[in-house]
Amino acid sequence: MPKRTYQPKKGKRARTHGFLKRQASPTGRRVVKKRRQKGRKRLTV
Repeated sequence: MPKRTYQPKKGKRARTHGFLKRQASPTGRRVVKKRRQKGRKRLTV
């Protein structure tokens, strides 16, 4: 049997999808802005 695809790592997840990464680009900032507007409990991971 092959190994399952998803082997989670919190560090990598935070680096790739975290708040600082979102702030780094204009589109990322737009994502956070939209999530704020929608009233998301958590903006990023």
